[in-house]
Amino acid sequence: MRGEFHLLLATLLAAVGWIASKIVIESVPGDIFLSVRFLFASLILFPFCYKKVLRLNFKQVISVCSVGLILAASMKVWIYAMSITASVSEGAFIMSLAMIIAPFTSWLFFRQRPSRAFWFALPIAIAGMMLMTLSNGWQVEKSQWCFLLASALLSMHFVFNKKMSSSVKPLISIFIQLLTVGIFTALFAVFSEQAHFELTNYVIVWFVISAVVATSIRYLLQTMGQLSIKIETAALIMILEPIWTLLMSMLVLGEILETQKLIGAAIIFLSLFLYIKLSRRY
Repeated sequence: MRGEFHLLLATLLAAVGWIASKIVIESVPGDIFLSVRFLFASLILFPFCYKKVLRLNFKQVISVCSVGLILAASMKVWIYAMSITASVSEGAFIMSLAMIIAPFTSWLFFRQRPSRAFWFALPIAIAGMMLMTLSNGWQVEKSQWCFLLASALLSMHFVFNKKMSSSVKPLISIFIQLLTVGIFTALFAVFSEQAHFELTNYVIVWFVISAVVATSIRYLLQTMGQLSIKIETAALIMILEPIWTLLMSMLVLGEILETQKLIGAAIIFLSLFLYIKLSRRY
């Protein structure tokens, strides 16, 4: 049960990360927040893996950094969506669709046909997305498009990361990818004009929570959990993340979701649950 507990805790910390990120980027530009957050998180992991990192060959480093760039692109779009959205929980449910999009991504890049479970779950997920995004008639908000794009990029990261995982150990891979995201977003922050901002103790506390708790500790727990339990069980636990995010956004941010969007969120959750359960059968 230790692996299950690690993953359950990881989903809770990931949800905390959503809330912390929303609070911080209301005061700090997104690129600066992402760069410092991921550089700081990678620095925390460095003492645990630096010797093994130095043993990697050039091809392995390039491979991991390439996957890290995909994650960086996803995070860049995600943080922009976070800065303009009025609903954090809505974004979390849209981002959770990465699990549904991943089989299609694998088909597109590696010609691996999706299972029957994918074709069964896809229309259910689309129905949930429509209920969440089309509450104002046939008009999708800009933040919702961005969350969907970030979800598609995250599905790419999932697929390529899985392909690369056989050659590089998880902790080493996580460190290099977090470092890549930090450097990538730092370059954006340096070469783009940033608005003036002031740091308060309140913002600093939430930043530390996002970097240490919701990034370093979260990814470590997630890796430890995924290594010790079956992938189907891990996937079932991981879909709890948007549920925790919804509850926390209501408690901390005072967010209120319309009934239609709540139904849409429930349908998306159902599509993910059915996809995982049917994947085990097929």
